Amino acid sequence: MVERVKTGIPGLDELVEGGLPKGRSVLVSGGCGTGKSIMGVQYLYYGATQLNEPGVYVTVDERADLIREDMLRFGWDLKALEDDGKFIILDLSAPKIGVPSTEQYYVEAHELEPEKLLIKIMQAARSIGAKRLVLDSIPALGMHFESETKVREFILKLTYYLRHTGLTSILISEIPEGGKELVKFSKYGVEEYVVDGVIVLRYTTIPLVEGTHRILFIRKMRATKHYEGMIPLKITSEGIVLMKEADILP
Repeated sequence: MVERVKTGIPGLDELVEGGLPKGRSVLVSGGCGTGKSIMGVQYLYYGATQLNEPGVYVTVDERADLIREDMLRFGWDLKALEDDGKFIILDLSAPKIGVPSTEQYYVEAHELEPEKLLIKIMQAARSIGAKRLVLDSIPALGMHFESETKVREFILKLTYYLRHTGLTSILISEIPEGGKELVKFSKYGVEEYVVDGVIVLRYTTIPLVEGTHRILFIRKMRATKHYEGMIPLKITSEGIVLMKEADILP
């Protein structure tokens, strides 16, 4: 029987038989502003505070200090968790802009190679006995690699290492928006095949409701009987909450 890992996102676990498959990797894809990073941090924060499951947040695009500041809006004190040894922000953003990192955990420019980067990620996870990991994001990381072949190589090796270390992970990717049908679920066209689950976040219209709204769609989840419809989601003062369509109808 597959063990489950609770996400801490209200309304999501019951759609995937009680939680994500333990020790697996799930891709969270979506357009700009759909809530991908919030979902990633919420998943880690819940694990660290409610289940004593330490987590690692690998940030490629956003500065660590800004992440801490932004997440305080939801009442999530990441610095307190870091001080308690339950949370790590691994900074990959500094090499992107060519400045030294002031973080305790960081990656230097010369370490932005698949093998060296994997070692840094695994070392960070082992240092706190992490059970959860989030990489935000794959396309931002791909900008550091010399070719898409290197990116695909890294993704394949990362999912392999994560599976064999028992980390239950979320890998974040961006996908273009526009049109009614999704034609891509990842940046490089390989992520959705090597991960165990794919969760898509996007903006769309809802019948009888004015404007556009964020929705969540579970494209796949191995070893899981999952809900196959689209679920509206809302970003509240306490993070992401999944809603029933009836809750937003006039």
